[in-house]
Amino acid sequence: MTIPTRPTPPANRRYGFDLRSTALFFVLVAVALSVLGLAARMMAGAVERRPAWMFALVVVGVAGIAGLRRRLHLARAARRAAAALDEAARTAADALEAPVTPRQPPAVEVAVDYDALTPEEFEEAIAALCERDGCSAVEVVGGAGDLGADVLAVSPEGSRVVIQCKQYGDSHRVGSQDLQRFGGTCFTVHEADVAVLVTTSEFTAPAVEYAEQCGIVCVDRETLRAWTDGTGPRPWEPAPDGWEGQWGR
Repeated sequence: MTIPTRPTPPANRRYGFDLRSTALFFVLVAVALSVLGLAARMMAGAVERRPAWMFALVVVGVAGIAGLRRRLHLARAARRAAAALDEAARTAADALEAPVTPRQPPAVEVAVDYDALTPEEFEEAIAALCERDGCSAVEVVGGAGDLGADVLAVSPEGSRVVIQCKQYGDSHRVGSQDLQRFGGTCFTVHEADVAVLVTTSEFTAPAVEYAEQCGIVCVDRETLRAWTDGTGPRPWEPAPDGWEGQWGR
């Protein structure tokens, strides 16, 4: 038995004209135009009868739109501020949790070869030691007309420290004449509370005796090395009990 096949409509078949749909479309368009026209007519009449009201309404509308934009801007700014505060709080918490390392004063190298320095560099090195150990107003004033003062400083306790530097070799010891010249100006001219003579050499016995009589601190090579590496006293401090270094004070 043969089954009849259903005819396939052609691909380019066009749909027929639908009068009902077309009429409904035009009716909706006419209604929309009528509503818009009525609204425009009502607004025109309201403007003609109450222009002040319409102006106020427009102003209120514009203000409302501007206020809405401002609120959105403020909301974004508030979110950014909240994020920044949250980040700052986390940073502060991390800083509090981190171990605190005590701040150390700038140190001069312990292995300083003072003999290899020029006289000016030696004065700068002594000034650096004073700054390292907490002195303020440190100033290098050595030179022609210094009247015996090479370094001026104020100790952590507030004492005025006047230092004279003598960069001598081992065979050239500081004698009493050097101490006398320094002693004649350190207190009367420079108004020192603590007068110090620092040398890379040693002091003669008469020089130490004169220093003890005048209250001048003598820092020889050994004492300077101890001051540099932190194992000895600072010149403006009293010598500790049992200290065997040069300390004519």
